[in-house]
Amino acid sequence: MSTKKDSSNKLQGKDLMNAGIYSAIYFVIVFAVAMLGYIPIMMPMLCVLVPLIAGVPFMLFLTKVKKFGMIWIMSIIMGILMLLTGMAQYALIIGAFSGLIAELIYKSGTYKSQSKAVLTCGVFSIWVWGNFIPLFFKRESYWAARQSFGEDYINTLNSLMPIWLCPILLAAAFVFGILGGLLGKTLLKKHFKKAGIA
Repeated sequence: MSTKKDSSNKLQGKDLMNAGIYSAIYFVIVFAVAMLGYIPIMMPMLCVLVPLIAGVPFMLFLTKVKKFGMIWIMSIIMGILMLLTGMAQYALIIGAFSGLIAELIYKSGTYKSQSKAVLTCGVFSIWVWGNFIPLFFKRESYWAARQSFGEDYINTLNSLMPIWLCPILLAAAFVFGILGGLLGKTLLKKHFKKAGIA
């Protein structure tokens, strides 16, 4: 009896498929929104727009999460995809921690709490902030590999990203992740009801 229960708590192929599929959907949305970063003033706004817009598909993903590990896997996938698209390793590092915390938060509500789902969305969204760390602390090496952006773009963006903005963007990623979660919860009422998440 306990063996059957233990096996039901382990990630199965379907769980991994869901994590992969929703990671792909989430990444496409993130990538599309990130294109706005080619406009300097929009770059810091990505800590607002990505969590807000991508919060909807993430909340849909949470209706499929019933086992520990799925959220953490998604955060790792996002970090790896950031690496593959030329970003630094910080999104992967930050995401590994924020994804695990988000996982524990959602599990604490036994995967059935809408309020925990919204909080999970906020904490998960912190990974986005990891992409900005080099812009604050390693500007020379960051821009050395991105000279194709042009001197005007680089100078403008540097002026828009003073060091004091770093903690503000962290807070923005969390707060707008919460708002994205609330938006997703509102738009996906039927999905949450069907999944038994109240």
